[in-house]
Amino acid sequence: MHTTLTQHAQCVWGDEYGPTAECEAREHHWMYFVEELTFADAEAILAMLRELCPHLVDGLLPVWVRNLAYRLILLQRPDDPAMMREAALSLEAHGPSWDDIAEDLRVRADALDPEGTRPWGQGPG
Repeated sequence: MHTTLTQHAQCVWGDEYGPTAECEAREHHWMYFVEELTFADAEAILAMLRELCPHLVDGLLPVWVRNLAYRLILLQRPDDPAMMREAALSLEAHGPSWDDIAEDLRVRADALDPEGTRPWGQGPG
């Protein structure tokens, strides 16, 4: 059985950077993963993103899973400007459909942090 959200994601979608751990679970349907993701805390979600998508635009997680993951993190951390900026970068990297949402996130982040704390993976803050 899966002990972490990351392991569950690896079982469903694989891991671009390493072998997928063997799992005894019978069902590897994405709906079960989404149920677990929905109620995961921000730290577990971030750990999954950091391990499976270490460069923000890579990894095997579907874009809709990334978008949902960032949305759930921001619901738990509504005043985290660095996370808003990271989510905006992810939205922009995966299609122009979400550019307006990305811009809104940047505006909100700038209102909270005018100095512009850089998101994870974007150099020193």
